[in-house]
Amino acid sequence: MKYLLVQEDEDGEERLWGRCAGIEGLFVEPVPLPREVLTLRGYRPGGLLGDVLAGPGGSLQGLGDMCVEVWDDETPVQWFTLVDAVVVAHRPHPADPERYDVVLGAGVRCEESFFGLPATPRFELFAGTASAVTGAGRCSAVDGLFEERADPAPVPIELIGCEPAEPLLAALRRPRRSERAWAYLLVLDRRGAVMASRTVGLAVTGARPSVLGGALVDITLTDGGADRPPPAARPVWAQWYQGPPAAPNLWAPYGSRGRAAWLDLSTRDWRVPAPRPDRSGGEYHLDGRFVTDVPGLYCALAEALLGPGRYFGREWNALKDCLGGGFGVAPPFTLTWHDSEVARRALADVLIDPESGLSYFEEIVRLLECCGVTVVLR
Repeated sequence: MKYLLVQEDEDGEERLWGRCAGIEGLFVEPVPLPREVLTLRGYRPGGLLGDVLAGPGGSLQGLGDMCVEVWDDETPVQWFTLVDAVVVAHRPHPADPERYDVVLGAGVRCEESFFGLPATPRFELFAGTASAVTGAGRCSAVDGLFEERADPAPVPIELIGCEPAEPLLAALRRPRRSERAWAYLLVLDRRGAVMASRTVGLAVTGARPSVLGGALVDITLTDGGADRPPPAARPVWAQWYQGPPAAPNLWAPYGSRGRAAWLDLSTRDWRVPAPRPDRSGGEYHLDGRFVTDVPGLYCALAEALLGPGRYFGREWNALKDCLGGGFGVAPPFTLTWHDSEVARRALADVLIDPESGLSYFEEIVRLLECCGVTVVLR
């Protein structure tokens, strides 16, 4: 049995709902969002979007994912992601020729909302990836942003070869009682240790005798959850199923999405069990031969400081948190970065803050040094 289905009760105690041998539909691409048309009013250029508008043929150029932060005075209160944003058109803003009204096509996802719309909101724009986000200017309003949007249709998941425990048996007898319930799908490695956890809905669409035979049951859950790994993660999970990595650079053959999946699995290193006492001082050696993208940088850095398969951040802010202590190693210490020119070249065009003019590589080196790390580039 490779998977456990568990649910927390009101006291935080986990109850076993069942065990199963396989999952069909665990690795899926995210459901694409419907495309919408939005207008950035009074846009003051900056960053990637500003560069696109300043260049020739700015319309119909892709921007990747963009983030819109809604600010109330000095505090951001709402976040939206404009997925796969494309410039449709732009023209000078009527009240200020130095600003623009920019029409974008994008999928819109609301990330978080703490308050209602401020009386005088400010809109800050960011572009890039989850691991390398840069400022992209600001605007006075975004037409079409605050619309009601239906949740995407759930994507089912199949539990293959399931041994239901009593709570799941009760749900099979009276499926309507579990329509709004959620549980954790715990993924086990071959030793029985939990290597990953995903949230799934407990609404049951159907159940039947298992294709594996015996008294096992195959169960269809209506909603397999929105945080499932992409197909690119499948070989990474298969490797981790054999147990935590014990040799260096096993992440190196994967592309950026596979390396991101590697980092995702490594996050359990500091959550379970409790964090270890920090070590300070000494010298660590970072093998930079395979640092050709941002996820690879964090794979290599964690491996240098803590060993294969360990976690020490997956983006700039997370690395800053790790350097503050509580993750096994804390400054001061010396980091000797071998073959550093590989990362310098690969990350030369990846920016965190366009105003600083520093590449992602240079920003990481500066962060390490500001936090008390002596960085030796070789």
